[in-house]
Amino acid sequence: MIHELGVLMLDTRFPRVVGDIGNPLTFDFPLRYRVVRGASPQRVVRERDPALLQPFVDAGRALVDEGATAIATSCGFLVLFQRELQAALPVPVWTSSLLQLAGLREAGVVTAEGASLTVDHLRAAGAATDTPVEGLTAGSAFHRTLLNDEPALDTDDARAQTVAAAARLVARHPGLSTIVLECTNMPPYADAVRAATGRTVLDITTLLRQRFQGLSR
Repeated sequence: MIHELGVLMLDTRFPRVVGDIGNPLTFDFPLRYRVVRGASPQRVVRERDPALLQPFVDAGRALVDEGATAIATSCGFLVLFQRELQAALPVPVWTSSLLQLAGLREAGVVTAEGASLTVDHLRAAGAATDTPVEGLTAGSAFHRTLLNDEPALDTDDARAQTVAAAARLVARHPGLSTIVLECTNMPPYADAVRAATGRTVLDITTLLRQRFQGLSR
């Protein structure tokens, strides 16, 4: 059996560089994409719009009908839909890199927007509700690109902002051994975070490689 990962994509226009879940060159296994129309970063991250659940279910079913044998999403905040999507779809569903927090000790999160990532997201991921969280600097170029869905991406700023957020997290919680990058646009900068902090860094690509390869075995 040939396994194929289906990815439910937010409706965005910003560039998807290698390392981003939205760039097929990030992975060495087959992928199939479907955009959920109207699922903007604003509606998913800030508004937590429950009306988006059914469009994600419908898009997931379409991907399964096309041959997807597992489903992922392009935004870690969609962990809020993890239970419902898994119940609605007949294949494994991995909505967020935050799912890796379950069972981890001394772990913290770097997210696209700290003010929007709540204990509800942590509970949905099976994580401790006191897990430390640090977001990008509000108003920075990377933050604006992601949350306002701007058409340009400054990769140097994106790297710098991701590393800076991780450094702030570690400064507040020096006992952390693992950093989980919530945002699926941050994996291109994971190596820079590892180098700067000396911590283990997990993201959506580490989750999907582990679980998809396990599925294939």
